[in-house]
Amino acid sequence: MARISIVTPARPGARNGNRHTAARWAGFLRQSGHRVSVMTQWDGKSCDLLLALHARRSHDSVLAYRKRFPAGPLVVALTGTDLYKDLPDSREARRSLALADRIIVLQSEAKLQLNKTSRRKTRVVVQSADPAVRHSPRAEKFRVAVVGHLRDVKDPFRAALALAHLDHDLNVVQIGDALAPAMKAKALALARREPRYRWLGGRTHPQSLGWIARSHLLVVSSVMEGGANVIAEAARIGTPVLASRVPGNVGMLGRGYPGYFPLFDERALARLIMKSMEQGEFSKRLKRALAARRRLFAPAAERRALLEALRVKSRA
Repeated sequence: MARISIVTPARPGARNGNRHTAARWAGFLRQSGHRVSVMTQWDGKSCDLLLALHARRSHDSVLAYRKRFPAGPLVVALTGTDLYKDLPDSREARRSLALADRIIVLQSEAKLQLNKTSRRKTRVVVQSADPAVRHSPRAEKFRVAVVGHLRDVKDPFRAALALAHLDHDLNVVQIGDALAPAMKAKALALARREPRYRWLGGRTHPQSLGWIARSHLLVVSSVMEGGANVIAEAARIGTPVLASRVPGNVGMLGRGYPGYFPLFDERALARLIMKSMEQGEFSKRLKRALAARRRLFAPAAERRALLEALRVKSRA
């Protein structure tokens, strides 16, 4: 049994990916008999291993731990902003990786963003999901779901904008809190202008999973992703995904997945939505491709990969 401290910049109760990942990993580790503490900043107490989510934002904890325990096992897990924004510009993020004994990334394409030294000590731990619901769209109209907080990095309104290029009778349902007043204003303006678009605001996790299950498609239009857990959830539920072709989504869905559209391209997204509505064979291709990835997102697979990644020896 080991004493493991998990550091995440996400506060307790936060409904974001970092906090969900920290909580899920803590659960896996406790199931394996370890004593786990989750905190926003390392508390300075002795532990057998420090696992820090986010190279830049957890850098102070990484540095403090390494100074106090020069030989202590240290693992850094990388987020989307780490990989695709911070690493090129942040000396702190790069220093966290240099100090780490092991690096964790959440999808296979992420390794390509790292230098050879970092890549050698990197392991992939794909996020998992275990939803109780299964794909069962019962709506009279074709429904497209978008699930995630409204932030620029998610390009959240791309599916709503695609409606301008679709004459079909369908609905886009958007779920997620607006994290800035401008986002709320834009969502409300879109809803006034486009009757086929609904913004439901924040919902509980079970409610969000229910909307995914009852929708014909899920759209993930992100600008950057470390590894979107909502893709894992959709794959386990069985709801086909249309996703922006960015490395984080490709790493989750695979390079040959048929449901990609170019980033910021609502016309291309509209064509894929129309194809899904009109061509049964295309919908079947999406479902087959997603089903082939389903096993990767099983909790047992994530737990095995995490435990393997944390087998880090002391430097002493």
